[in-house]
Amino acid sequence: MSINPRPNSVALVTGAGSGVGRATGLALLNAGYQVILSGRHKNSLEETRNMSGTDSNLASVIEADISEKESVDNLFDVIEKKYGRLDVLFNNAGISAPNASIENLAFVEWKKVVDTNLSGTFLCTQAAFKLMKIQKPQGGRIINNGSISADRPRPNSAPYTSTKHAITGLTKSTSLDGRKYNIACGQIDIGNAATEMTERMQSGIVQADGTTKIEPTMHVSAVSEAVLYMVSLPLEANVQFMTVMATSMPYIGRG
Repeated sequence: MSINPRPNSVALVTGAGSGVGRATGLALLNAGYQVILSGRHKNSLEETRNMSGTDSNLASVIEADISEKESVDNLFDVIEKKYGRLDVLFNNAGISAPNASIENLAFVEWKKVVDTNLSGTFLCTQAAFKLMKIQKPQGGRIINNGSISADRPRPNSAPYTSTKHAITGLTKSTSLDGRKYNIACGQIDIGNAATEMTERMQSGIVQADGTTKIEPTMHVSAVSEAVLYMVSLPLEANVQFMTVMATSMPYIGRG
């Protein structure tokens, strides 16, 4: 896909050290964006930057844990001082808990997922709002990684499913509250992109009927290309929700 970002356009990708975040960060770099690659592990972020075939000066690596407000504040302080603006935020970072039925789920595991997937996405969105509303030209685009689980759950996945359903509400609120600042917000719901997170599917994954089946996956580039399309639109247009999934995965009939 060929897109032409405004000169010096800046994009932030959270969870950029692997999987969807890595693929999207590289796609944005190849499209000519200045990209901040952020995540908890600097070595993985450096690997992402080194994988780019573009000028590495277009990429910055900033270690951050989005579940910690101080870490998010520092991340956006660096962005504002170095770039003075932010045009795209891809809220991609997320974690899951070990599979467990609700009655056996440890609260500490629940809290880890909520702190990262929901509170972390909120903190990054809030910080992006503060910068996007004062920069000139005003506005920007926020894209949330929702997941298929934002619509329908897998068995024994209460923390992940709950946070991803909540992301849908946050996307809608962000989209509504962003109108007056020319901030567009959309959500991409991803099903079975072949990444580190879906490797366990190769040995089978529990279905709603209790059986275990190997599920089809798709190449992660299908996701990064979709995000690029969302980013390519002018701010007066928005993809509110998009589902990108492996064609034959159990989604329509899940449950």
